[in-house]
Amino acid sequence: MDPVEEIRRLAGTCLGDDSQFIVNVKLSSLKGPGKLLLVVDGDRGVTIEDCAAISRRLSKALDDAGLLQDQYLLEVSTPGVDHPLTLQRQFYKNVGRRLKVTAGGQTVEGLLEGVENTGIVLSGSAGAGKRAEVWKREIPFSEIDKAFVMISFKQKKGD
Repeated sequence: MDPVEEIRRLAGTCLGDDSQFIVNVKLSSLKGPGKLLLVVDGDRGVTIEDCAAISRRLSKALDDAGLLQDQYLLEVSTPGVDHPLTLQRQFYKNVGRRLKVTAGGQTVEGLLEGVENTGIVLSGSAGAGKRAEVWKREIPFSEIDKAFVMISFKQKKGD
């Protein structure tokens, strides 16, 4: 079995509960100790305490299984704002937020209105004033190349 897939399987047993899930596993070995990066997310988020607990459990499980013979650095993290949404499960927790989605060679920004079994529903508007056109677009998961949550740093009036 592929070492990364075996690590993913083992890491799955180290998660805190069913609301947490693995987004990515990266194993690299440059000069010095190798690095194992486990990116986890959760339906209700993942705290730094959750990451620490997963790291402790995974470190012990890896040692017990003898999967990594050489020294390695283990990092357990959550996806940052620069990390694309890659799993259907991640879209559900971002309903109501603005996304930037590249699909079929086109990039569109809009409000994630909903998630269905086969894809997502984005909405937005183009133009301004009386010429503004409201749009809604269904995008199948199979067509999504990349999707990012758009973070806004604008302050609301009165804040």
